[in-house]
Amino acid sequence: MARIIAIANQKGGVGKTTTAVNLAAALARTPKRVLLVDLDPQGNATMGSGVDKRELDASVTDVLLGEALPADAVVRCADGYDLLPGNIDLTAAEIQLMDAANREGRLKAALETLRGGYDFVLIDCPPSLSVLTLNALTAADSVLVPMQCEYYALEGLSALIDTIEGLKGRFNPQLEIEGVLRTMFDVRNNLANAVSAELTNHFGDLVFRTIVPRNVRLAEAPSHGQSILGYDKASRGSVAYLGLAGEVLRRQRERSQKLKETAA
Repeated sequence: MARIIAIANQKGGVGKTTTAVNLAAALARTPKRVLLVDLDPQGNATMGSGVDKRELDASVTDVLLGEALPADAVVRCADGYDLLPGNIDLTAAEIQLMDAANREGRLKAALETLRGGYDFVLIDCPPSLSVLTLNALTAADSVLVPMQCEYYALEGLSALIDTIEGLKGRFNPQLEIEGVLRTMFDVRNNLANAVSAELTNHFGDLVFRTIVPRNVRLAEAPSHGQSILGYDKASRGSVAYLGLAGEVLRRQRERSQKLKETAA
């Protein structure tokens, strides 16, 4: 049964989509069966996976509105993972879902029909606390939070954690934080180093050891419809996301071991 991880942060421009696409590709190399869900109306994860968001036969919008079966909307990507694509139609879907029954649980119901075929399901969330993000957090087992090491990012992280705690009481009692990922990191920046240290002091083991650096090749890869592993596997960005995949797998093994010990 797949572990469902929502990649979320209410602040934009922190590397959510970059992390979603490249973590999916890195996990697929391990090899694990991976499904990436593009829940952002911008459709950047779809384009970054080499799929044209303007030419979709079916998308996550059709799935959320009950107009297509989840399995019929899934497409295979060159980097070895499956994609449930998204595009601007999600904006219209969001409006239609506002008054719909079980509006927060649509994605969860859809993924229940798919998760048996995967080891990991990653959800790329929009940069807002919308009904789409609520769907992702209701469906997820955990939340991976990418963030830049700057002052305002700390405030955004605090707000997101408050949101997660509120959601646990209403929609998803099992939701937990998968980890905090430091992205677009510049070791020459004193503020970045100071914020990084504060993050580690405050959140401890929740902060991934992996740090994603500012990297030109990482920024170029989406324009070629590829993950960084497909575009330049020797780059620092590629090495970082392979390291992140290793940490995610290690944490999953530790959880499984604890469950076995508890059951025994």
